[in-house]
Amino acid sequence: MPPLPARFAGIILAFAPLFVHRSWRHAQLLLTGAILTPGRRTVASVLRITGRVQERRFVNVHRILNRAA
Repeated sequence: MPPLPARFAGIILAFAPLFVHRSWRHAQLLLTGAILTPGRRTVASVLRITGRVQERRFVNVHRILNRAA
């Protein structure tokens, strides 16, 4: 994925303290995809827009949302 403009990166980095280091990578992907995805924002559409629709371990991205406290 190409780097985001600075104003989008600033918005996404504001959420970094809410995640542990291991899950931040997946959360960053979800947040970036949510900004870029038109229409309904599902995990599948986020993965599609970010070019990771063929990712074998997509379940890890779903776990980020399921483990939210």
